[in-house]
Amino acid sequence: MTEFASPDGLPTPFGYSHVVGIPAGRLVWTSGQVGVTTDGEAPEGMQAQTRLAFENVGRALAAQGAGWSDVVKLTYYVTSVEEVATVRAVRDEFVDTSRPPTSSLVQVAGLFRPDLLVEVEAVAWLP
Repeated sequence: MTEFASPDGLPTPFGYSHVVGIPAGRLVWTSGQVGVTTDGEAPEGMQAQTRLAFENVGRALAAQGAGWSDVVKLTYYVTSVEEVATVRAVRDEFVDTSRPPTSSLVQVAGLFRPDLLVEVEAVAWLP
């Protein structure tokens, strides 16, 4: 069974687990996904781009038979940490908030296009 934990001696996490232990199984890694449609269009604003990035991660996971309940690690790259609350709110629409995956958030100077604000990648575990 996958174990999500936030052990004593570490700060109380907000919407993520400090550690996840997984038994033998299959790992699924996604590339970083941005809020871009198949036509290459990016909506305006952090909320819309984050939602589309999460939808794109979901499509990538599904291609390998995984879903959001299988995600054990998320990594976010954002151009501004001022909208972290927005990113977290959108994340909570996708992940199991009672067993949140581990996560890292990194502020970057920019992504591969200047109009992009966020990139999300995931690691999932399948038994």
